[in-house]
Amino acid sequence: MKKIITLSMFLVALSSFAQEAPVEEPKFTLSGSVDAYYRANFTAPNDENAIAPGSSFANLPGFALGMANVVASYEGEKVGFVADLVFGPRGTDAIFASPMYSATGNIVNQLYAYWNVSESVKLTMGNFNTFLGYEVISPVANFNYSTSYLFSYGPFSHTGLKADFALGEDFSLMLGVMNDTDLTEFNPTGDYAFGAQLGYSGQFLNVLVDPSFFEIDYTGGFDLSDSFFLGINAAYLSVEDDGPGFMGAALYPQYAMSDSFTLGLRAEYFVEDGDFGAIGSGVEDTSVFATTLTGSFAIDNLTIKPEIRLDSASDDSFIDNDLAPTKSLGSFVLAAIYSF
Repeated sequence: MKKIITLSMFLVALSSFAQEAPVEEPKFTLSGSVDAYYRANFTAPNDENAIAPGSSFANLPGFALGMANVVASYEGEKVGFVADLVFGPRGTDAIFASPMYSATGNIVNQLYAYWNVSESVKLTMGNFNTFLGYEVISPVANFNYSTSYLFSYGPFSHTGLKADFALGEDFSLMLGVMNDTDLTEFNPTGDYAFGAQLGYSGQFLNVLVDPSFFEIDYTGGFDLSDSFFLGINAAYLSVEDDGPGFMGAALYPQYAMSDSFTLGLRAEYFVEDGDFGAIGSGVEDTSVFATTLTGSFAIDNLTIKPEIRLDSASDDSFIDNDLAPTKSLGSFVLAAIYSF
């Protein structure tokens, strides 16, 4: 009887251990998004003369496509990779310098492998999206659907080698050597850019030294309450030989009105140093103040975003309904974003 009781206790303990043992997460994942939108001007034509703000994406009239984004990744204990592919107008605009060599280079948004050398050091090599700026290429990670001037005229992607260092509980450091900015498939110039990022408690100071320009960028944000978040971005770009550059700043206040609805504002000031071409006036030192009010309504994996945007420039940069030059543009966007 004693042996039977002992065996029974052993089986019960084994069963309990098996139930409580953690289930290993799958190491290979497939994720991404699909987005589409409707865009219309309030103060400018919506036909063949339709215009849009000088920032990237969400710039096509009527019902339009964003992109399909498919991300395959493998995360091992020490090593892993990311293959991030994009299809559609937004992806084409994001990978504007490709294809350089490969016939399919214009669908590769990111393609890199990494090695966790230790708990505090990670090496990454390949093509990765830029570390500068508040906004990103994927609409899933942005609150506003249209993008800022600062994002649109900063770098999009780099190809090279970077090292990330965890310097403690709050501090981080990234150092990288890369091809010239946005030359993502190979290096046709023989020149290299150098990047660095110092992070502290969710605030990041970024520096990019390219052979032809220098850019410094601050990106951060603060949870001012359980419902209220404030994001911040500021940048300055200087081009060698007194070439045209830019500087600007943007605030991103966001207020969660319920579990499914958040209202957010982007208030951005952007000024060209010379005729950089971002605002499109053709006049040197043109500035623009752009205000974008966006609602974000979540329904499971689908997010609906209505958006009103007002761009006001210091010089004639747009046209009105009579095709006359004007300093301002008002527009509306309704976007649908599904993430998986």
